[in-house]
Amino acid sequence: MIPFCVWIRPLGSNCRVRVDGIKNVKWLLDRLSQSFVFKSSEPIDEDQSSSCSTFQVPYSSQMPRSTFEKLLAGIPEVRLMTEPA
Repeated sequence: MIPFCVWIRPLGSNCRVRVDGIKNVKWLLDRLSQSFVFKSSEPIDEDQSSSCSTFQVPYSSQMPRSTFEKLLAGIPEVRLMTEPA
């Protein structure tokens, strides 16, 4: 699979995740669902003006922010970026 960009932005008890390409977001969600710490996400929001899609992931005691970021960074296809505030 070709590497793709994933931007993350902490939002209190959630993390907003923006992924380049709808096929990539579906692949990423499938990959994350294989992890025991990843339980759910908000519905996918497709941006009609760009090729990006977004979703939000709630943090929990089993998956704090640092764990989620390490999980994303550990996926070879993901080019993890921090979204500006």
